Amino acid sequence: METLHLIKRSAAVLGTCLGLVSVASAQTDAGFPAPTGSVTAAGAKVEKLFDGDCFAEGPTVGPDNMVYFSDITFTKFCKDPGGKNSMAGHVWKYNPKTGKAEIFRSPSGMSNGLKFDREGNMILAMGADYGLRMLAKIDMKTGRSMILAGGFEGKPFNALNDITIDEKGRIYFTDPRYLGHEPVMADGFAAYRVDPDGTVARVATDCGKCNGIAISPDQKRMYIVSNDNGFLAFENLKEGEKSLSGHHMLQTYDVGADGKLSNRQVFKDYSKDRSPACSGPDGLVMDSEGNAWVAERCEHRPGITVYSPDGKELGHISTGKELPTNVAFGRGDMANTLYITSGKSLYRIKVSKKGYQLP
Repeated sequence: METLHLIKRSAAVLGTCLGLVSVASAQTDAGFPAPTGSVTAAGAKVEKLFDGDCFAEGPTVGPDNMVYFSDITFTKFCKDPGGKNSMAGHVWKYNPKTGKAEIFRSPSGMSNGLKFDREGNMILAMGADYGLRMLAKIDMKTGRSMILAGGFEGKPFNALNDITIDEKGRIYFTDPRYLGHEPVMADGFAAYRVDPDGTVARVATDCGKCNGIAISPDQKRMYIVSNDNGFLAFENLKEGEKSLSGHHMLQTYDVGADGKLSNRQVFKDYSKDRSPACSGPDGLVMDSEGNAWVAERCEHRPGITVYSPDGKELGHISTGKELPTNVAFGRGDMANTLYITSGKSLYRIKVSKKGYQLP
């Protein structure tokens, strides 16, 4: 998530609402430094596809090969064109063939992470700041929404962040808190699992300020990011106030046959990268070979870094001076396309690996 100083720096460009219409976008070279390593196609460059309204997050590609992503409209900063009313969050749909984007759903419940299940339904992690703070499902055939998890043991969630789904149909999600006016009532930050029968279980309480989450293709390892920026509502920090951040790391857990997580291990500790500054990892996605593609918000080296299962860096895709938020692979004949959200924009690049999707 964005820190206060970066939000203020971007505030001047956050107020334009594009409306509920199709928007043509130019596919242009983003001008980022060339990727390193062997993870991209020969000569591939990052293309800028589209600018949303405020803060792009949670990209995912549906069975229809459309690219969906959340536009988190921080209510303190993201206003209508007149600057009077706060926007209420959107989900955008981008068509790779036509280069056009349109609002798919607004208000979005302040959705963040998005995923598609095996049946082609959209799963949304909804946050706070006048959001719905729940895990929801949209039937893409009828448009109807369903609540999959609205709280745990009688307490509302903090602000759902990211999602992964295993091959048994179990949905895992993280519940940190970065902003919002709503009272915090949950026991803490955690990761949860929703089983096909609707049972909700808390599966990790030791993941720090749990953020990105992804299961490995062999279903044996769960990756969970801790991105602790300190203050629970960073937009409430006043001029001159500072917050002490905590753990910034990528962790792994063993996934049991019963869906329980155990044997937490630190895959990468970003505290070692704090000088120069590193705001830690955010979202991540897996390729078909089990490599992790991690959106790293390190100010000295922002971009997508690819790691083998044993932690070796395979390559890095720079996002220039922008701090990326999340990543997603295309499907079918576009499985070698990587989509990136960063700032308020959607990007893509051709890569040398195929993305992992539910079979």
